Amino acid sequence: MSQITKAVILAAGRGTRMGDLTDDIPKPMMQVKGTPILETIVRGLVANGITDVLIIVGYRKEVITDYFGDGSGFDCRVSYIEQVVQDGTGKVVELAKDFAGSDPFILSYGDILVPQDSYAPLADFSNVDGKLTVKIDQDVRKGGAVFIEDGKVTDLIEKPKENEPTSPYYNAGIYSFSPVIFDYTAKLELSPRGEYELTDAIKAQVKDGLTIASVELDGEWADVRDPEVLRELNDE
Repeated sequence: MSQITKAVILAAGRGTRMGDLTDDIPKPMMQVKGTPILETIVRGLVANGITDVLIIVGYRKEVITDYFGDGSGFDCRVSYIEQVVQDGTGKVVELAKDFAGSDPFILSYGDILVPQDSYAPLADFSNVDGKLTVKIDQDVRKGGAVFIEDGKVTDLIEKPKENEPTSPYYNAGIYSFSPVIFDYTAKLELSPRGEYELTDAIKAQVKDGLTIASVELDGEWADVRDPEVLRELNDE
């Protein structure tokens, strides 16, 4: 088994769908049950052997850097890189290239909440080129449909339209990658949505015959995408 010890968290966005709730803080610092979402993610990763965390910051970055500092209060080392241009999930990953070096790493969006043990299969990086988490019983048209055969990803469609094929597997927004991912993000072209999409890089890996394993999450999972989700989580 190859144990991953590095993780990257994407936390640069404001979260415009949150309205005035993010006037003073970035969305990943919003609280669920009294704890910032980002802290729950960091502690979950550390509980699964992560020692080094890179947080990609942007909007109101000082709120995050002041809170986490060097990470010593969270039993890990935390470093930061600022995403200056918001041009999509594909290019933001490239900011982690020097941090990753020759090591595999876990990648999480800064607004995805899962139980701590959900990170365990991602931290075990053996005989794969990458791993991608999926959930079932989610509306894939709000995110990404993942197509799987024998536990391996065969295709992804971002926010599939009515006439496109669909799948019961929803892209759950947490991954692990080898540094090979940077070869693919470097070649990305703008998607029809006008962004560089991480899913396009993953699709290209699959097309080239690389092994991207799927990890189905069975526990609680939440994409804190809007005020309604936030309210539901805090009311539970």
